[in-house]
Amino acid sequence: MALYCIGDIQGCDGALGRLLDLIDFSASRDTVYLLGDLVNRGPDSAAVLRRCMTHGDALRPLLGNHDLHLLAAAHGARKPSRRDTLASILEAPDRDALLQWLRLQPLARQHVYGGTPLLMVHAGVLPTWTAAETLDLADEVHRVLQSADLPAFLRQMYGNTPDHWNASLTGPDRLRVIVNALTRLRFCSAQGVMDFDSTESASAAPPGLMPWFDVPGRSTADTLIAFGHWSTLGWLNRPHCLGLDTGCVWGGCLSAVRFGSSLDERELLQVRCEQAQAPGT
Repeated sequence: MALYCIGDIQGCDGALGRLLDLIDFSASRDTVYLLGDLVNRGPDSAAVLRRCMTHGDALRPLLGNHDLHLLAAAHGARKPSRRDTLASILEAPDRDALLQWLRLQPLARQHVYGGTPLLMVHAGVLPTWTAAETLDLADEVHRVLQSADLPAFLRQMYGNTPDHWNASLTGPDRLRVIVNALTRLRFCSAQGVMDFDSTESASAAPPGLMPWFDVPGRSTADTLIAFGHWSTLGWLNRPHCLGLDTGCVWGGCLSAVRFGSSLDERELLQVRCEQAQAPGT
């Protein structure tokens, strides 16, 4: 059995198919984690979801900001933007089944491999959160996604405030901070105040900010975290940090990492992608 993580797919089902062929994927043998943003901006989001559903527990997704945006658009909580490519799902005959499957997916996952935990999120983890707290907080949102409160949650999900974590937060503010950290975070201050304006590379941090994974004293500093979301960051391979969004939808690559006998043994596998959208358009 082999263990893999794959970065942002964003509706590029053709690239996903080629990457699964490249790694010689077998649903009966392998476990593949998909690090969020399964849909949107690429040409065939519905095919990505159908492929995931077909392979069952062998393909294990988590949700990114574009996946939540799809749920919001489907429930009338957010209008699709001109750059969205969600019609293949929203107008599909199996729309209800696709959306129901999506809302059952978590915002964070953990896999223990050779006795060592691998934590996976779409975007980031706030500096004060431990791995266990991250999973618990993600589960708070997961429970709402599966509940009758989903439409109300989606209407209140958007916004940049509160911009930092406080354990005493309740209601929509609490859920919004959790969602923003796990699905949108790139830069924050040393105190964990989140910034959502800059999408530049890690080397171009705005004054007073830094990549979330570089905050001194971060509680998850000794836990390997795999994430996507940050195409201008690209492939990042550190002992306790793996960035796997390599800009598939922008004409870059779709990337997978294959773990060897331990989480320290890693092989990068990539397929080139046709550009579905141009950055900044």
